[in-house]
Amino acid sequence: MYYRLKTHLALTACLLFANITIAQNIIKNPSFEEYVNCPKRLGNFNADVVSWSTPTEGSTDYFNGCSTAMGTPKNFNGTQPADFGKGYAGLYLYAPNDYREYLQAELSETLVKGETYQVSFYVSLAERSDFAIKEFGVLFSKDRMSISGKKPLSKKKMYQQKGNDYNYMEIGYSNFYSDTKDWILVHTQFTAKGTERFLTMGNFKSNARTRMFKTKRNAKQGAYYYVDLVLVEPVATIKTSKNNIADLKSTEETYSLDKTHVFENLLFDFDKFKLHEESKKEMLALYKHLNSDRTLYVSILGHTDSVGSDSYNQKLSARRAQVVAQYLQKLGLSEDRIVSKGHGGKKPIATNDSENGRRQNRRVEFVITKRDMINK
Repeated sequence: MYYRLKTHLALTACLLFANITIAQNIIKNPSFEEYVNCPKRLGNFNADVVSWSTPTEGSTDYFNGCSTAMGTPKNFNGTQPADFGKGYAGLYLYAPNDYREYLQAELSETLVKGETYQVSFYVSLAERSDFAIKEFGVLFSKDRMSISGKKPLSKKKMYQQKGNDYNYMEIGYSNFYSDTKDWILVHTQFTAKGTERFLTMGNFKSNARTRMFKTKRNAKQGAYYYVDLVLVEPVATIKTSKNNIADLKSTEETYSLDKTHVFENLLFDFDKFKLHEESKKEMLALYKHLNSDRTLYVSILGHTDSVGSDSYNQKLSARRAQVVAQYLQKLGLSEDRIVSKGHGGKKPIATNDSENGRRQNRRVEFVITKRDMINK
């Protein structure tokens, strides 16, 4: 393995998360939860992960909570929890001597010519990276690529495979390339040529052509990124179907303007403000709706039951609202489009005389508006 720090920390418990796949997603095993082997060493992504491979000899890594050697959240390049299950991929997008690593996935079906698709995934820059890049390359191909060497996948190398056909795009963002703490959503839309059956992700440029910056002084190593939850979806399906993650009503029915909505799956345990997996799926649905119209704002309102003092409940409800707001920002929503506020136990929607009623009162609501509700 190239430029590796040979330190690994243990993490126990493996959670099967294959069912997070979105109904219309064309990527198999999108969050890297299904594996042939629980990872035991660096650079074994090609052999360990189901439905994924590497198109070159670059030694991409696989991390999963089942492993004591290649576990999550802590690994040789830093600390990153797996928000979408227990597994994710890790790869160098920039390294000395033009060294590169890539991810390659086979689609469940060939894309339809002329149809618009959206490709999206989550990335996080590893803490021990010396550099960060400003663009992420996405390449669709007709045939699986298998190219010798560990250098960038240049056009010259691609066309060594006779008869293959390609559809290439770059995604440039100002907020994803340097974040070493959160998972940042990266996405773009494209029109299919009708030959796309494989997806390859990474940096297809040489070091000299890569737009990047140093994250540390005297930088000598590379830019290492974690990748998770890769989706390829028809845009028409995203816009018109039921919400593919939370199985909610359509956004036209559910997300009325200037109306108070309650997160259906965002009910908190007593005295807690931790998010559960079901609530994360529901917030991703809300994010997609907000991201479709940049004139929309959202106000997040936290509530508690009546147990505890007014001052404590006020702080707890504010924290609950803040956690939701922070998660929406983590998905990619701009901070200036979100307002969060706590109401404590002053606005119950059910009786506080039973556990079921108190549980309903420990909730978070949201209001979508065309104007900033910061003074509401």
